[in-house]
Amino acid sequence: MLTQLVALVVPPCCAACRAPGLPAGEALCPACRRALPWMPADTCERCALPQPHARCPADGAAFSRAWAAMAYEGVARDAIRALKFARARPLADVMAAQIAACAPTGLLREGALVAVPAHPRRRRARGFDPAELLARALARRTGVAIVPALRRDAAAARQLGASRAQRREPGRLRFSARGSVPHRAILVDDVHTTGATLDACATALRRAGTQSIVAITWARTLDKGRH
Repeated sequence: MLTQLVALVVPPCCAACRAPGLPAGEALCPACRRALPWMPADTCERCALPQPHARCPADGAAFSRAWAAMAYEGVARDAIRALKFARARPLADVMAAQIAACAPTGLLREGALVAVPAHPRRRRARGFDPAELLARALARRTGVAIVPALRRDAAAARQLGASRAQRREPGRLRFSARGSVPHRAILVDDVHTTGATLDACATALRRAGTQSIVAITWARTLDKGRH
């Protein structure tokens, strides 16, 4: 009720372009929704990049399949930044709705959602974890259970702002399983960049007994030199 009253006095702005006057409950304006860079239908099942590509960067990764709804560019990049740095939390529900509606048949079945944990320092600064927010919204949309099966070492380096080579440095990312892990895990994160974080999470889950792991993200970074 309070949110609706505030919206009447100060209509919300689009989280991506900041255009004013959105109806209450909306996170993106119609123009930004139309401009969302949806991924093509023909993508690699291992790394989620558009086909064709010379060498799959997920070859040898601990997760067996990956999928993303959007390319990490334009409006999608603006939306991710708004979620992470402007606390535009309603975007998580928009992203979850698009994932639930467009994910390949069967990808969100027979498993449990496992959010990729944010760096503890970033979580404290934001007051929330974007991937966890997305996973919880996806759980509400799909009815798939969410399991907090991973923890992130507070001493591990942050991925934000790191180069591709730095992201891939051995030992840079340290995740471990917590409690009982699901037999089949659906890793959930906001962006799939190099895949290093998803691979580290999947490795921790496999060591703890998870047998099948897929990675789902709202956005996927494209390698412009290869696509």
